[in-house]
Amino acid sequence: MDPVITLIVAVSLMVGLAAGFVMHRSDFCVTAAFRDLFLFRDGFLLRQMLLLVVVSMALFEAGRLAGLIEQQPFPLLGAPSLANLAGGFVFGVGMVLAGGCVVGSLYKLGAGSVAGGVALLGMLAGSAAYAEFHPQWAAFSRSTVLVHDARTVPQWLGVSPTMLLLPLVALGALWLAREFRVGRMVRPAFARGHLSPWRAAVLLALLGFMSYALIGMPMGITTSYAKIGGWVESLVAPEHVAGLAYFSLQPLDYTPPLAERPIRGGPGPALDAIAAIQFPLIAGIVAGAFVSARRVGEWRPVWRLPQRQLVSALAGGVLLGLAARMAAGCNVWHLWGGLPILALQSLLFTAGLLPGAWVGARLLARFVIR
Repeated sequence: MDPVITLIVAVSLMVGLAAGFVMHRSDFCVTAAFRDLFLFRDGFLLRQMLLLVVVSMALFEAGRLAGLIEQQPFPLLGAPSLANLAGGFVFGVGMVLAGGCVVGSLYKLGAGSVAGGVALLGMLAGSAAYAEFHPQWAAFSRSTVLVHDARTVPQWLGVSPTMLLLPLVALGALWLAREFRVGRMVRPAFARGHLSPWRAAVLLALLGFMSYALIGMPMGITTSYAKIGGWVESLVAPEHVAGLAYFSLQPLDYTPPLAERPIRGGPGPALDAIAAIQFPLIAGIVAGAFVSARRVGEWRPVWRLPQRQLVSALAGGVLLGLAARMAAGCNVWHLWGGLPILALQSLLFTAGLLPGAWVGARLLARFVIR
């Protein structure tokens, strides 16, 4: 195996194992952060998310200035369009109905959640289904591009990233310090092995920085959902899959750190660079959560769940799979990777995610938890 690919696989696996362990021990869930805000008017977990973004922003910019991060913006970021906004809205609805986002469902699956596994199956199906209307959605995306020659706000304004990021980090740090001082960032917990969410946010930001510095991009997993979904579909209808334009794309083409030649990959069912980056990350998250759950004696799968909960998880998973392709990335990619560098696509995704999560919370309360 190519030494660079070996390094990428090793780093992705290590990051995944640590992330799965941390998320399980803290129950760090992006979905809960937005769901709790709209269902219970509780912003505790959302404040932890903001901490993760602020710390990532500081780390990414410090890494860029120190020469540890070579490419900013990172690969796969495209021109911002209304497709990112619409995809973010659908994603918000789907993650609340699924009970977990694309990474939250993984760590919950590793901890024994059957609903997490059902949501994952829905994501694979939704990701594969997107290929059926990709040409039409790609045309919509191209026709609604808002900024053609920039990928981030600093590029758009023609200024140094530091001029925008440093004041934002300072303001965020001051606000978070006040939240800590008045006790809104910490809650008592008595579960064995519990990790405070604010500590988890800092650790996850460090893991995202490690991924960016050593692999060349922050964490992301949903393109591999399309790869797996396409592979399963090809077992039944190989000619149909081969004829779909989406599965022939090769959007990843970059030279990672420590490498001398570019690596390439796409959503098609092949073992390429995207598989080397994302498959170990997915496996690591599931395994890390499994190890954590076993160590504290919490790995006890519950098979008998209310039918409406399973239907909601499956439907939400399908929406997540579709939306991650529609928005050119998932919540982890945009919130933990794009927002810290003020990526325009990620800002639009977030703007759509908020009302989508509100709609999802209303549907959840009306039809699922009642």
